Amino acid sequence: MEFPRASGVLLHITSLPSDYGVGDLGPNAYRFVDFLELAGQQIWQILPLGPTIQANSPYSCYSAFAGNALLISPEEMVKHGLLEESDIETAPLEPDAACHADFPHAFEVKWRLLQIANEKFFGRPVCAQIDEFESFCVSQRGWLDDFALFAALMKHFGTDQWFRWEPGLVQRDPAALREWRTRLAKQIELEQFVQFVFFSQWTRLKQYANQHGVRLFGDMPIFVAHGSADVWAHQDLFWLDEMGLPTVVAGVPPDYFSKTGQLWGNPLYRWDRLAATNYGWWTRRFQTAFAMYDLLRIDHFRAFEAYWEIPASAPTAISGRWVSGPGAAPFIAAQRQLGELPIVAEDLGMITEAVHELRDQLHFPGMRVLQFGFDVEHDSFHRPESFPENSVAYTGTHDNSTIIGWYLERQPPHGSKPDILDRYLDLAADQKTIHWQLISMVLGSQSHTAIVPMQDVLGLDNSARMNTPGLAFDNWGWRLQARQLTDKLAAELRIVTEHTDRLSHSSEPITGQLAR
Repeated sequence: MEFPRASGVLLHITSLPSDYGVGDLGPNAYRFVDFLELAGQQIWQILPLGPTIQANSPYSCYSAFAGNALLISPEEMVKHGLLEESDIETAPLEPDAACHADFPHAFEVKWRLLQIANEKFFGRPVCAQIDEFESFCVSQRGWLDDFALFAALMKHFGTDQWFRWEPGLVQRDPAALREWRTRLAKQIELEQFVQFVFFSQWTRLKQYANQHGVRLFGDMPIFVAHGSADVWAHQDLFWLDEMGLPTVVAGVPPDYFSKTGQLWGNPLYRWDRLAATNYGWWTRRFQTAFAMYDLLRIDHFRAFEAYWEIPASAPTAISGRWVSGPGAAPFIAAQRQLGELPIVAEDLGMITEAVHELRDQLHFPGMRVLQFGFDVEHDSFHRPESFPENSVAYTGTHDNSTIIGWYLERQPPHGSKPDILDRYLDLAADQKTIHWQLISMVLGSQSHTAIVPMQDVLGLDNSARMNTPGLAFDNWGWRLQARQLTDKLAAELRIVTEHTDRLSHSSEPITGQLAR
């Protein structure tokens, strides 16, 4: 896969400005595409888009295929005839009222509006969009039927712990499934409608971004939640006991982020059974992802080489062990059906030479992160001058401090020896330019792709941090304010991009302004 020299910005959809508690696929998403185009950026990287199940984490979802209803835009529903303007008049919060996501408010408002839209949609005697809806349901049947039933059952029983539902549902007895599909027909139809609306809005945004020279860079967690439609519908593909409970779960050993490791709790795959199906579930997952994104980051890629297996009863991740993964086989199977896979391997953490060999065998670029490059004098692996061309360079990721937060954290006490980083910075310059100096180091590297979190473009401290690994709550909440997207900021980012030879050859000089 050829990757042109380019740069982009990491900003999750929920972090966009919005009047509805969290960012969504509405007007501010389109305005952000305009900002990226004006700033000379060719890539918009986001986090996973699935329906979240635990602490609003996009890495904990109850479907590997479905979209998050909270990302649906009420304004877009009005624009495309699913709602009336009067339906949303009392719904919004005050514009730019807070820089932190309000997920409960978004949940309450969005689901109320979606129910109104659903009733109007199916209550019309004639509606051309119904044909589109039915076509969507047919084309996505491979995952949508099970997802819609699971979501309806989850709401009916008040829990995603499907192993606590009635025995016929736990065991997926065909008669029980038919009975509940009839009993919950209206709720199932609503869940299908919500997915139809989500994917319609996402497709329009992707088309707009691509037309404006911006590629969308998605993110795929390797593991899925136990309380998900995927595990419930495909129990034979996971290590579960006769009650449906995991026997072993995923995590990572003690590392940079945690002294006791991380106990994620996701059930682990039965790779032997997946192999027997030629990895069909994974190929379908890739196919759905590449219909949504132009590029795809595989989170925790190292688990394809070896993964940390933890007994389900263990209190921490310390007692786990390394178990060999499937290697290149799932990717080769998908490539035979789908063609070239524009995948970026997240190869951070405790990485062995075998992981690098697997990544290189597949010709996937890995990741390099500036924040990891200045802890030890002799280790320059994550320093920009060492970045190889076939890599994606970052100032930091969603799991790190902001670049200014990181810089402030490492300021040495008075009288101590100089920081390694000092040799790379113009310390006589205005301290307000530190983030631009660090961004320039990353964009100036040999990596074919460079990504900068929006918080780093703005030069924000750790009050704007997106996620702290190991912290169960108070994550994922940072939001951009509309007033922060300015022509001046776009011009500054474009200058750095041009000076580091990352502008598209077809990119025109700045002539426009952001819509107000």
